[in-house]
Amino acid sequence: VLGTVILAAGVVSRGLAAHRVPWGNMYEFCTTGALVVAAVFLLALARKDLRFLGSFVIGLVVIMLCAAAIGFPTPVAHLVPALQSYWLIIHVSVAVISSALFTLTFAMSVLQLLQAHREGRARAGQQDRPGFMRVVPSALTLETVAYRINAAAFVLWTFTLMAGAIWAEKAWGRYWGWDTKEVWTFVIWVVYAGYLHARATRGWTGTRAAWLSIVGYLCLVFNFTVVNVFFSGLHSYSGL
Repeated sequence: VLGTVILAAGVVSRGLAAHRVPWGNMYEFCTTGALVVAAVFLLALARKDLRFLGSFVIGLVVIMLCAAAIGFPTPVAHLVPALQSYWLIIHVSVAVISSALFTLTFAMSVLQLLQAHREGRARAGQQDRPGFMRVVPSALTLETVAYRINAAAFVLWTFTLMAGAIWAEKAWGRYWGWDTKEVWTFVIWVVYAGYLHARATRGWTGTRAAWLSIVGYLCLVFNFTVVNVFFSGLHSYSGL
């Protein structure tokens, strides 16, 4: 909680210094995203005991902050004309919230694979070694919770895709232009849609569902890092 409050103060200070919402480049995306991940995790704790996710979630937050400070340091600057729109607040805020939820389900899916391996060893009669996995819920419970959170995050990501198309029409006069960022945003949507469909109708449960969830999050990370930094296009706002 203390770390989240301090991080929030840093993000707010950045916004006050820039006289705008603090998500106009990679540095600001990382810091704001880290804040939202931590805040969403704390809010989730108020409804369900997810403390076993703490090390994984806060570890990802630390990685995001290190990436911001070391890899993407960017001085305060004005937004490029295309970003000077109220759609920035709508589109990016929903995208960050859905990404935070996907971060939680990524951590759950990783733990699910580890717990499934542990449960398999127990069924085979192998002696269980003492460790932190003893306090983690069963693989089935982790999968169920991850599926529900992924379903909610998928709805938000769908809105992100739609809002981005509307914003693109206002900024560039077209809803879709096959820009690299647009394509990968759609790829992420397809992967998570496939995950939800496969688990609900095709019986893709257990480790297969966990791996699909992990692949979806890796696509999200690729879109945020590699696409932003190495691919040029209308969405080249990394600030680097």
